[in-house]
Amino acid sequence: MVAGEASADLHGAYLVKAVKRLCPGVDFRGIGGSHMAEAGVEILVPSSSMAVVGLTEAANRFHSIVKAARIMKSAMKRLHPDLLILIDYPEFNLYLARIAKGLRIPVLYYISPQVWAWRRGRTKKIARRVDRMAVILPFEESFYRKRGLNVDYVGHPLLDEAASDLPFPSTGAGRVEHPVIGLLPGSREDEIRKILPVMIQAAEILKAHYPDIRCTLPLARTIERGFVETFVRRASVAVDIREKDVHGALRECHVAMVTSGTVTLDTAIMGVPMVVLYKVAPFSYWLGKKLVKVPYISLVNLIAGEKVVTELIQDEATAERLAEEALLLLQDEANRRAMTTRLMKIRDLLGKGGASQRTAAIAIEMMTQTGRCLNGQDSSGSRR
Repeated sequence: MVAGEASADLHGAYLVKAVKRLCPGVDFRGIGGSHMAEAGVEILVPSSSMAVVGLTEAANRFHSIVKAARIMKSAMKRLHPDLLILIDYPEFNLYLARIAKGLRIPVLYYISPQVWAWRRGRTKKIARRVDRMAVILPFEESFYRKRGLNVDYVGHPLLDEAASDLPFPSTGAGRVEHPVIGLLPGSREDEIRKILPVMIQAAEILKAHYPDIRCTLPLARTIERGFVETFVRRASVAVDIREKDVHGALRECHVAMVTSGTVTLDTAIMGVPMVVLYKVAPFSYWLGKKLVKVPYISLVNLIAGEKVVTELIQDEATAERLAEEALLLLQDEANRRAMTTRLMKIRDLLGKGGASQRTAAIAIEMMTQTGRCLNGQDSSGSRR
């Protein structure tokens, strides 16, 4: 299993647990983080060494990524696993899929590369190298099926991961007098360096309107607390750093400032009104504008098919603009309530949960076809 990002590590861990419930004898090895390790995966390469945003940032991690590819290639040749499960992280994972194809190792791609957004020609490469896809966004199934791929829509794993925390949102109701602002700057150091200072400055601007404003910052597992504290300790607003509690932290928020990525969906399913920021190195942004073919950058707006949340992109991602948009949400109850209602509709579009279980069933079906995972036994009857 390969999960090169923080969100993929969490999704991968839930999938591992679901597979083990159905087929306890399965062993997992690969690339991941603390969630997958706790689920019982033998980590060959930590995903924290590979997390990047944009091409410029990827170049800085080039040697780590090449080393990880060599380790995984060697492991596949040595172990010849019954199944390779790839989670997002497209360029690296499609390279591994090519290696697996040459070794006749079945490949399941869980959480699709966003080829519908840019470089659609990659679907041909996916069709050649991937045996089956389990996609998590409602429009992806028809996109891939039209292009001849073996694909299943399984729903979004965030609904499984947040199930015990899902509220009936109340953030839109009533006047806000003592606001709690969520700061969600991402799961990679590069993006946090660009985004978190902007968020803190915006909160400091809001303090002029709300002197007792309070911020909560759910810390990604890939990030050391001390790294974030270097930014927070200089802030003139109170910032509560929360570890391993993103959904619990979001339950307390009236409004959230969120970096573009999976965490926008975390925020959406909790029904918290938000403003989305996106900021990368200038060259990465310039190239992205040339290649990306979608009208929005946030998953929330893409799934809705319309603007639900404001996106502040690159030069617009300033503290002043962010504070302005957040203030509109805090001061306008009707606007806040309307956004919460629309976010709940997006939550409904993501399905009813069970993505991990459905994907586990697909994985086991694929392993069974190789003669493995017969109620936790191999084809000879020996316990694995």
